[in-house]
Amino acid sequence: MENRKRNIQIRFWVTQNERDLIRRKMYMAKTNNMGAYLRKMAIDGIIANIDMTYQKEIFQEMHKIGVNVNQLAKVANTTGAATPDDIAEVKVMLDNLWKILKRDATQWLKEQ
Repeated sequence: MENRKRNIQIRFWVTQNERDLIRRKMYMAKTNNMGAYLRKMAIDGIIANIDMTYQKEIFQEMHKIGVNVNQLAKVANTTGAATPDDIAEVKVMLDNLWKILKRDATQWLKEQ
């Protein structure tokens, strides 16, 4: 064990309720390694979980737009032109993305 990076062991006792609480917090922190979790908490005091729901929503909208733009480009390259309906559909998607971005910016300003 001389080659171990961490060669000092720290042990402590907890109640069953405390252990259950630690496990719940580990689950919320999305980790299964108790040693890593306890070490991180002891050294840094917090583990931040960031809600990525907003970013996922933006990514999904951007992905849809990208797919449609690629399809529109393929049609335009094949036929020489894109239909007004195709262009209108992409505009609607861009408007949806813009609404999501504005909603989040408004919320952020309220929190400041």
